This record gives sequence, structure tokens and C-alpha cells, in this order.
Amino acid sequence: MKLGLGLYRHMLTAENFAFARQAGATHIVAHLVDYFRGGDHAHAEDQPVGTDLGWGLAGDPDQLWTVAELTALRQSVEAAGLTLAAIENFDPAHWHDILLDGPQRDRHIGNVKTLLRNLGEAGIPMMGYNFSIAGVAGRTTGPYARGGAPSVGMEGAYDPPMPRGMAWNMIIDESRLTEPLPPVSPAQLWDRLERFLHDVLPTAEAAGVKLAAHPDDPPLPTIRGTPRLVYQPHLYQKLIDLNPSPSNTLELCVGSIAEMTEGDVYAAVETYARQNRVGYVHLRNVVGKVPTYKESFIDDGDIDVLRIMQILHANGFEGVVIPDHAPQMSCDAPWHAGMAYALGFMAAGLKTLR
Repeated sequence: MKLGLGLYRHMLTAENFAFARQAGATHIVAHLVDYFRGGDHAHAEDQPVGTDLGWGLAGDPDQLWTVAELTALRQSVEAAGLTLAAIENFDPAHWHDILLDGPQRDRHIGNVKTLLRNLGEAGIPMMGYNFSIAGVAGRTTGPYARGGAPSVGMEGAYDPPMPRGMAWNMIIDESRLTEPLPPVSPAQLWDRLERFLHDVLPTAEAAGVKLAAHPDDPPLPTIRGTPRLVYQPHLYQKLIDLNPSPSNTLELCVGSIAEMTEGDVYAAVETYARQNRVGYVHLRNVVGKVPTYKESFIDDGDIDVLRIMQILHANGFEGVVIPDHAPQMSCDAPWHAGMAYALGFMAAGLKTLR
């Protein structure tokens, strides 16, 4: 098992690569979507929360990440003595009509295929994604963690109507923010996912790239009146069974699974690690379940994180584990301190594995 760190686009700097290496990480998971573009955000280093208009503006629909851009990123990571393990999340501007089953679907399938080929040519082996219309929405921030440390949580269901001009919690068309999104059934959303996997997985295999699916976050059956796919642990199995491709893997978010109202987080990790379907792992701790939960320090929540690491190890998982979120700490570098604490705990946990 390998220790990694996730970095947002504006944090992909030599300084943060050095920080990751100093804190014991060997791998980087990079976000190339700019979640903070045009939105209302208190802290650009902390995870985005946003408003009823989401995180902000999606990117340029005509500008895909190029081989040159991806290769340069990989080389800059490697220059710091690290390995670029994955890119996390497609830009809604590039694939929103796959999620919405809109008129640009064919073009957006072409976009995803191009991106997968570009990743393969650039030597990046993994693409994380979250197949969700509403995306990561409805979360709050507050002094939720130990000692009043700021962290993220949820304080009740979040179902305000979602406008047609949004997808994946970002604005894709500012001119359509007053139009309601047409209703979507869970069966329709599952069908969209199945068609997506059927269309793009052969390209992923040929490129030597694995797709890794994140569960719903927050894991409720609906957000903003739209259905969700993987909001209970057993629904990950449904996703796996849609397509037998070895490139159809999971971005196993342990915190999201623990927030789910059914199942057992340890049994879920065992199930999917045993099937060798885990692409990489998000490891954080939480207190409570949806619709009311709070993110905590990695050693101070409902999850026995060391037990999770032992289960992964016992089932032969050799991929990357990252602390996807961490509470901010009271100092001049709140994000860095919180992440250093999480990385140190996880590094010590890795030392205990036999």
C-alpha cells in the first residue's frame, strides 16, 4: 500500500509537492478541475462547499486537457521524487450531457475518450470520477472537529430544485439558471451510467487507464431532487456488475461509505478489496451518518482507520491511499497542518502492517 496526497489544481506547485514528500507521501492524486472558479469560497485550500449555485463556473467546453499539459504535470511531480497516481474528476464542461443525457452526449463521449487516450499517452494510469447529476452538494462547514477545528459536515437533507444550467454542482450555462431541470428516475440514471461505461471502457483499456468510481457524497438517495447511484455500500456491487472490464474500478471513499445509513464499512472494504476492484482509496474519519454527520480528525471518529488499512492489506491491495479531507488546524498553515497530521497517522499505520 502506498501513501498519497490529493491536491487541487491551484495547489499543484513545487512547494506542495515538497510538502507531500516531507510528510511521507510517495504519490499524488491531482484535481485539474478548477472548483473555485467564480464561486464563493472562504478558503481556497480547503475543500469547496459552495452555495445553491454550486462551487462556481465549469471550465472551457472546447479545451480538453492535452497530452503536453498532462505530461508536464507528471514530470513536475516526478521531479519532486513522487509519482502521479491519478487525475480526479472530469470537468462538467466536458461531460455534462453524459450525466444529463442531453443533445451533446455523443460529443461528450468523444471528449472522455480523448481524455482517456491523453492520460494513457502521458503515462497517468488512473482517472477518478463521480457519476452524479447534482455532484457533491449540501455540505456545511463549522467547528465540528476536536478542539473546535473547522471541518465539513451535513446538517440535514438538501433538496432545493436544481436548475437546468447546472451539472455536478457547477454552473454549465449561466443563461439557464432559472429553468428547472427535468425529472430523472433512478432507473434512467443507472441506464446512463451503463451506457457510459459501455462506450468508454474499451478506450480506457486500450489506453492502459483505469476508471475509478467515487460513491455518492453525501450518500443520500436524492440531492437537489435528483437521484443518486451509490448511496449504500451494496450499490457499488451493482456498478461493478454493469461491466466486467478490468478498467471498471472503484475510488473507494471510506468516509462516504461510513456515512451511509446501511451496511458495515469494514465489510464493504473487505468485499471490494477482495474482488481486486479498488483503484485507489480516500481515507478520512467521520462522526454520524447522513443526513447529519461531521468530518473529524483521522484518529477521532466512528471509523477504526487502522482496521481499514489492515483489511486492505490482508486482501492484497497495493494501490494508493490518500487523506482526501482533513480538519483545518489553528496555525498559519491550517490546511497543511491538518494534512500533515493525517499523513503522519496513516504513515504510522502503514508501518504496523505485516
